[in-house]
Amino acid sequence: MIRFLLKGLIRDKSRSLLPLIVVAIGVTLVVFARGYINGIMVDMIEQTARFNTGHVKVTTKAYADNINQAPNDLAILDASNLILKLEDTFPDIDWACRIKFGGLIDVPDEQGETKSQGPAMGIGLDLFSTGSKEALRLNLAKSLVRGNLPTKEGEILLSEDFSQKLGVNSGDMVTLIGSTMGGSMAFYNFSVAGTVRFGNTGLDRGTVIADIRDIQLALDMTDAVGEIIGFFPGGYYNDELAEIVMAKSEKLFVGETGEYSPVMLRLRDQEGLSLYVDLTKSMGTIITFIFMLAMSLVLWNAGLLGGLRRYGEIGVRIAIGEEKGHVYRSMVLESVMVGVAGTIIGTSTGLFLSWLMQTYGLDISEFTKNATTGIMMPNLVRSRITPPDFYIGFIPGVVSTVIGTMLSGIGIYKRKTAQLFKELEA
Repeated sequence: MIRFLLKGLIRDKSRSLLPLIVVAIGVTLVVFARGYINGIMVDMIEQTARFNTGHVKVTTKAYADNINQAPNDLAILDASNLILKLEDTFPDIDWACRIKFGGLIDVPDEQGETKSQGPAMGIGLDLFSTGSKEALRLNLAKSLVRGNLPTKEGEILLSEDFSQKLGVNSGDMVTLIGSTMGGSMAFYNFSVAGTVRFGNTGLDRGTVIADIRDIQLALDMTDAVGEIIGFFPGGYYNDELAEIVMAKSEKLFVGETGEYSPVMLRLRDQEGLSLYVDLTKSMGTIITFIFMLAMSLVLWNAGLLGGLRRYGEIGVRIAIGEEKGHVYRSMVLESVMVGVAGTIIGTSTGLFLSWLMQTYGLDISEFTKNATTGIMMPNLVRSRITPPDFYIGFIPGVVSTVIGTMLSGIGIYKRKTAQLFKELEA
């Protein structure tokens, strides 16, 4: 029976080609749209993770209680040993040390007097260690506007708007005026290596980036860091994995008490991101459901119209004595075959398009120039392929097509032999 119907579909293109194309296009759109939406939603979280929160973050308890102030007097001491413990316990996680600081950037004139001055927010990163991914993670190279990235000690990056406000160019000397870890005044000279654009008004007003060893020296923070942030393998935040890591960290830090004892925070525990993480998951599901429902209605309609167009054929088959139940079952089976074939083609095409966008991305820098490009917002929009993408297309592709055929086939049981001859004569 199946072989007979399959031959009929292959030989009669009017019965199979158009429904197959409609199903394939519909499933392609559903699969690609899901990958695209998932990529956009996840990327919003990842940009925040790369620049600020990490997937997990280790600080002292006192620092965590005042994390928005970035209090370096409550920083992690003996950071090198703690890093070794973390790398030994969580070898798959990429750990990085950072120091956030504030102060004034002073620009001297030829006589060494202050020419211009402005408040700055700074980040100390590991820019020089072999294997460090910090510069790549923050997209510094592509966000560079003038000059170059720091290549040696004593060099610093300024945000482009901040540098223009101060009247600073690459190669100029500036002085960081701040406070040390112990509360004393700190003065440290830097050479401006280059400027970057963050794509965020607040950051572009006054942000500086330097190697973490320079900042440790400037702020008297020998072997001390404000935060140790970790990034999961694969580059995406995973709430379930974060729970496992948190549980292990509690065992790792057991017995350590006091305000300087280390504590681990998940991404969702920081800056009110818990609601956003949950919203991202639900919004992706909702948008995917709406798009899938729309395509289901289209494919449902296609199955319904396909069945209605074949009423003449159905009448002939009933007139020559074929049972109505047999005709009905054969139509449903045909729609299953068309739905499965179209879903396989559509899913393969949708996954291929998603893979292309995931691998190469879509460059939107021309549309977001001087607005949301750079570090805080990616220049490339990427899809993200997840396991559900491999089977989600069967819902609109097979189920909707079969339901449409089943609804149109109900009319078979209402056909009367007396009417068939009038239809055939016409």
